[in-house]
Amino acid sequence: MKPMKLAFITHNKFKFEEVKELCSGKIDLIRTNEEYPEIQADSLEEVAIFGLKSLEIENVIVEDAGLFIDALNGFPGVYSSFIHRTIGNEGILKLMRDIKEREARFESVIAYRGKDKIHTFKGICRGKIAMEEKGKKGFGYDPIFIPEGSEKTFAQMQTTEKNKFSHRGKAVAKIMQFL
Repeated sequence: MKPMKLAFITHNKFKFEEVKELCSGKIDLIRTNEEYPEIQADSLEEVAIFGLKSLEIENVIVEDAGLFIDALNGFPGVYSSFIHRTIGNEGILKLMRDIKEREARFESVIAYRGKDKIHTFKGICRGKIAMEEKGKKGFGYDPIFIPEGSEKTFAQMQTTEKNKFSHRGKAVAKIMQFL
């Protein structure tokens, strides 16, 4: 039996590679650079669903993710991409400079449209913000995020190891079970 074809709409090649590895052999994942509007909203679910609703495609996923830092009241949260582009990891580390409580979490929401309706799948990875950037792998906040159960940042891990901990890996596992 041939694997199901599923389109993943993303401009982020790193996200695509992570998800593709998780789907390996079970789903034929195809990356597309289709454009869709991103709204400013209070939740990742709202952002992902809005993007998917603007498209007239079946068997497609959109993913939105964010870093939520407890000591900063969940900042940067749904604004993670914008904040990373503007102040980067260095800016987050400056904001956290004198903060001892460094708990944080990554959240990922995958919105999927099949033939009938939209479904969402959420993954959460708890951890903490490192004192400094470490590692060269991954992307975004990976050099400053240490997941629970590890001493390494995501940027110090190979994709296979990161996927065992990651928010995206947990969301993908849920959609794989659904499909």
